[in-house]
Amino acid sequence: MALVKPISKFSSSIPKFGSSGRPKTRFFSVNMSSTATPPPPTVASKKKTQKQEIKESLLTPRFYTTDFDEMEQLFNTEINTNLNMAEFEALLQEFKTDFNQTHFVRNKEFKEAADKMQGPLRQIFVEFLERSCTAEFSGFLLYKELGRRLKKTNPVVAEIFSLMSRDEARHAGFLNKGLSDFNLALDLGFLTKARKYTFFKPKFIFYATYLSEKIGYWRYITIFRHLKENPEYQCYPIFKYFENWCQDENRHGDFFSALMKAQPQFLNDWKAKLWSRFFCLSVYVTMYLNDCQRSAFYEGIGLDTKEFDMHVIIETNRTTARIFPAVLDVENPEFKRKLDRMVEINTKLLAVGDTDDILLVKNLKRIPLIAALANELLAAYLMKPIESGSVDFAEFEPQLVY
Repeated sequence: MALVKPISKFSSSIPKFGSSGRPKTRFFSVNMSSTATPPPPTVASKKKTQKQEIKESLLTPRFYTTDFDEMEQLFNTEINTNLNMAEFEALLQEFKTDFNQTHFVRNKEFKEAADKMQGPLRQIFVEFLERSCTAEFSGFLLYKELGRRLKKTNPVVAEIFSLMSRDEARHAGFLNKGLSDFNLALDLGFLTKARKYTFFKPKFIFYATYLSEKIGYWRYITIFRHLKENPEYQCYPIFKYFENWCQDENRHGDFFSALMKAQPQFLNDWKAKLWSRFFCLSVYVTMYLNDCQRSAFYEGIGLDTKEFDMHVIIETNRTTARIFPAVLDVENPEFKRKLDRMVEINTKLLAVGDTDDILLVKNLKRIPLIAALANELLAAYLMKPIESGSVDFAEFEPQLVY
């Protein structure tokens, strides 16, 4: 994978996090549920004042399940002769090396930094930890089940999935430990049972998860590089771990690239091109809308939210073009204009939800906004794509990417 030039230096005129102290509060856990009725309040939850539950929406991190029987067929070496087991063996050895086994070690800086944060930025940072932990834990659950189900069919691929679940569990645990610095914690056991699961067919799991891992790599490495150049915005030490952390995301993405190469029917026809563009658009728009809702977080670490997101989208798209048969033309200025219009529409939709109108009136107000958002999404999807990808790949060579 070729090296791509790092992001340009961001504006440093944005105010930093405050450094004054805050009163100590009692530690409590947070049960996150997608159901409408919350669990009975405990003594700890009654004391909760500054923390609000994450609202379930289309932009909320989701848990996924798939057709495990079809997965077993796809990776059965007797049925699928396209499986390059030498490539998967090489990947397995890289995962077994476990480069980050001793990387996620905390120190006293974490709690000290958390105690200095306060106000809206403290709240938005807690939400960042919550959402990130939920997303990592979602990957852990999916990879763990795939590792279990494929153990007899293809032990090598199954072990890779199990080792990826190890990585995701490590990430989720590290993020959840970060929440403890803010006297919070996610009840991951409760989350496993209470959260709704979204079903994706295996090929959709491949598209979506590949993009998720690669976009995660570009987000982490971009933030790391920016804070290395601008240490005055290093408000919390978790960012110092992003350089090695992002290599886990990159390795996971490379594995899904190998999986798709082993299933050329997912890459070499007109349907594959349409689905590739669809998932690119879904992932890019979701990130852009999410981040623009939380611009205070990115401003707090000295980033311009939209500039940061466009950099991540462009680099992810360039990487994705190496495997997907078609990608979006995200470097066309019109693509960003459409994203910005979606942000404006989404802001209006959120404002409707915050009014005191009755539900019927809210829904009537939402109709034209949803139609406008759908129109922008369709227009972005129908923009002339970039033909890309190939099923004729060079020999696999595991390597780090910076």
